[in-house]
Amino acid sequence: MSAVAIQGRLIDRLPLVRGTYTENFNLARLMWFKVGGCAEVAFEPADTADLRHFLSEQPRDVPITVIGIGSNLLVRDGGIPGVVIRLGRGFGHINIEDGIITAGAAALSINVARTAQRGGFTGAEFLSGIPGAIGGALRMNAGAYDREMKDVVVRAHAIDPAGVLNVLQNEALGFSYRHCRVPEDWIFVSTDLHVKPGNSDAIAKRMDEIGAVRSDTQPIRTQTGGSTFKNPPGKKAWVLIDQAGCRGLRHGGAQVSEQHCNFLINTGTASAADLETLGEIVRQRVHDNCGIRLDWEIRRIGEPLTGGSA
Repeated sequence: MSAVAIQGRLIDRLPLVRGTYTENFNLARLMWFKVGGCAEVAFEPADTADLRHFLSEQPRDVPITVIGIGSNLLVRDGGIPGVVIRLGRGFGHINIEDGIITAGAAALSINVARTAQRGGFTGAEFLSGIPGAIGGALRMNAGAYDREMKDVVVRAHAIDPAGVLNVLQNEALGFSYRHCRVPEDWIFVSTDLHVKPGNSDAIAKRMDEIGAVRSDTQPIRTQTGGSTFKNPPGKKAWVLIDQAGCRGLRHGGAQVSEQHCNFLINTGTASAADLETLGEIVRQRVHDNCGIRLDWEIRRIGEPLTGGSA
């Protein structure tokens, strides 16, 4: 039974939808860390219209949380109260027309890059090096290999809490380092990205190079959550962590990666509390060593277990 209590069956208060509701949904199986508690109710909308209907009709006292594919997310062990929205197949489309890629928020970043390559379009190669889906990439202005989402986004479509679909041009998104200024309770559903004609073979070669670099430098075959901390201005987080003596540091079943010390790893027995506590230990050691307080890049959500330390 989840530590999130279902009182008076929240599901009975929710509007009728064409998508699916699931009570006491185990979120750990979706997370790349493979830890975390349950959602009180999980909702997978059928499509944009279904999501708009839900948001316009849902009870205003119910907490709403949106998650992607769990690549840069830590769900705490006590789970998430209220409704957790996860966009599925209805938001996974990818199309190219006239140098514009239209991608749903649930489309994997690497699949967007591959679609562009197969069509002979360049500009999206960097997405092959970013784990996760397009919705999350928009939310955090994801970037790698000298490009960010702000460099390719033409416009994005987001639904506000009243169920209104908004079209936001690039400048309205307010992109900055690992951030956009769109309100947290707006849900991205799709985006249009600008690409230009290129040589498919050359694009494929560049994507292979990106894949090789990731494999050589990051613990991509472990239970991890991507880069843990943002780079401070003019600094590299992994360098500061290394200088503070944290490479390989452990707490419970959590470990700082030996391969890339800005990655935390679930060695197989970690709880979310282990991972979050280890991250805070790293932040404190870095601060003690150089006076810089690292900011989390991994999104941490949900409730700790009663009596938990995180």
